Amino acid sequence: MKTCSALAFLFLGTAALVHAQASSPPAYVAHAISDNTRPAADKQVDNDRRPAALIAFAGIKPGDRVADVMPGGGYFTRLFSKVVGIKGHVYAVVPEAYASKAPPERLKSIRALAVDPAYSGNTSLLIRPYDRFDVGAPLDVVWTSQNYHDVYGAVSVFSVDGSTGPEQAANLDAAAFKALKPGGVFIIVDHAAAPGSGGRDAHTLHRIDPATVIAQAKAAGFVLEAQSDVLSNPQDGHDKPIFAPDIKGHTDKFVLKFRKPSSLAKAEP
Repeated sequence: MKTCSALAFLFLGTAALVHAQASSPPAYVAHAISDNTRPAADKQVDNDRRPAALIAFAGIKPGDRVADVMPGGGYFTRLFSKVVGIKGHVYAVVPEAYASKAPPERLKSIRALAVDPAYSGNTSLLIRPYDRFDVGAPLDVVWTSQNYHDVYGAVSVFSVDGSTGPEQAANLDAAAFKALKPGGVFIIVDHAAAPGSGGRDAHTLHRIDPATVIAQAKAAGFVLEAQSDVLSNPQDGHDKPIFAPDIKGHTDKFVLKFRKPSSLAKAEP
């Protein structure tokens, strides 16, 4: 079996591969993770989701404006809210297509989070199409975790009539690029497919080849800065759906960090 991270060098160019480390996270990250307003269900999966390492890798810090795109139940949204603090803001961005097609209970948790006094002071819920999630101010970070394959694979509740999955994913990348400030960061975490498979398994196995994600993000104007192996799993053969009982919660995942070039500051209106 080959790991995503082992082959990623073929596509990273000069980008750095950041290995998982046991060093202590910044205090504001540690405080966010230990915050007593977090649901017990969130805390129970911290060992698998590795939030301290991921947030440190992304560089999210107090005062930042962060878009958590396709936030699910709000696992990372809650953490980001505590990290950015009262001087920052978190935008939970739900795709318009998903909001119109998904059963109402799928949005119950994120809607409740947005009005929860523990988070509502600096957290907003936004429903936006893939090609637009402006928030009225430049963002420091756009983040999406374990969702890109759904968009690319046109999984039913994520699909948009009249367009293909790859088009939707390209629109998401372009929207992230536009919404970020020059020098801003785009983080994509997802389940790895077999190297060379492209988007073949996005709809069926709910996996995607990181090389495909990299190519699309670069086409939108991003520069690939680094990749982390914090969520890699060499035992994953990339040949089973992510929901298979023997791999669920432990798939080989890639973590990509893209940056919007700072030199665009003068080129943008």
